[in-house]
Amino acid sequence: MSTDVRKVHFLSLGCPKNQIDSETMLAGLPKARYAFTSTAEGADVVVVNTCAFVESAKKESIDAILDMAKLKEEGKIQQLLVTGCLAQRYPDELAKEMPEVDHFVGTNDLGLVTEILDGRTQTRVLVGNPDRRDFDWEAPRFNSVEGGHSAWLKIAEGCSNTCAFCIIPTLRGPQRSRPIESVLREARELAAQGVLELNLVAQDLTAYGYDLTPRTNLTALLEPLAQVEGIRWIRLLYAYPRSFPSGLVDLMAAQPRIVPYLDMPLQHIADPVLKRMKRGGGSDTIRRRITELREKVPGVVLRTTFITGFPGETEADHKELLQFIQESRFERLGVFAYSKEDGTPAHDMPDQVPARTKARRLDELMYAQRAISRAHNEAMIGREVEVLVERPSAESDLVYIGRTSTQAPEIDGITYIGLSDAVKPGAIVRAIVTQATDYDLVAEPLE
Repeated sequence: MSTDVRKVHFLSLGCPKNQIDSETMLAGLPKARYAFTSTAEGADVVVVNTCAFVESAKKESIDAILDMAKLKEEGKIQQLLVTGCLAQRYPDELAKEMPEVDHFVGTNDLGLVTEILDGRTQTRVLVGNPDRRDFDWEAPRFNSVEGGHSAWLKIAEGCSNTCAFCIIPTLRGPQRSRPIESVLREARELAAQGVLELNLVAQDLTAYGYDLTPRTNLTALLEPLAQVEGIRWIRLLYAYPRSFPSGLVDLMAAQPRIVPYLDMPLQHIADPVLKRMKRGGGSDTIRRRITELREKVPGVVLRTTFITGFPGETEADHKELLQFIQESRFERLGVFAYSKEDGTPAHDMPDQVPARTKARRLDELMYAQRAISRAHNEAMIGREVEVLVERPSAESDLVYIGRTSTQAPEIDGITYIGLSDAVKPGAIVRAIVTQATDYDLVAEPLE
């Protein structure tokens, strides 16, 4: 390797959609001139790909930038770039407050990173319109998921919903779906690299294709995607509950390669809160959707997220949500305390909920869910499952770490699996669940 090869470290924060952007930037760097390094110290260039969805994500991003800026001041890195949602949202403020950062790059300008590093542009702030329509879906990607046997696959960019709490449409623009053939082409390329599992993501997965001409939908995409040779598992994340395309649930039930798992952020169940959130659907729609999935898709695992402490949320609304969680018994569940975000309709709503009340409500919801999660896991003991083996455990030479088809990478729990001749990274092996914790499983491989 030539001595003038520059070492680049990527720090990707936030959701898997952001991770895909980092993978795209990384793959765009010519291998003859750039090499990826997993550590920041000693890197020539550090790229911090930021998140700005809620206050805690913004704080994490700013802390990460400051940590990297300190390394630059100490001479441990040479060049610092900040990309992604935080740069898109506050470009001028960040440029003023953070002179240590060499360049700021917006969510739709990621292709300029290579030009910056090659010295072809000296412009410090490169933040354009997130509504750009000529989105480059054919840009190559470097799969950063550990082991290389699983990959995230973004099928649309942006969001056209108008939820009162959400800043994403401002940062990412309206929904732009990629053509079916474009998705299939990337899926085939990933399969050729040894990827067995595709995790489909978008800001609003179930709205896929409605903006295309001619119009299409998620069902029409999944039918040929499930036929891609080499792909064993297809997982669906971030499905808006309001409008499912025709045939989607039936296809999930009938197609074994589409795993019985759906991430469907519901945000709340109390109708007054849903109305103020501008979710476009009420509690009846949510309950019908859950009932349909439970009845039609055998063994379906549902993951969801809720927001607690939204402006105007009463104690009665909170108790309704708590009861709904206890009744619905979601296998996977997360809760966010409402974050007051500039530029969103909810920012100036009356009846803002005190921080202490939000924290208490969040704790009550997650305490209830923890018991539900453990009960679900304990019910798995004695069952036969398939486990995608990912890596050896750092804790023991006799154990590997993997996931069942209903455990999403980097989001859900994991499965510890004992050694056998068949247990090696990239293998999908049959196993019996023998132990369970609140969020993880232990399994022994079958002969």
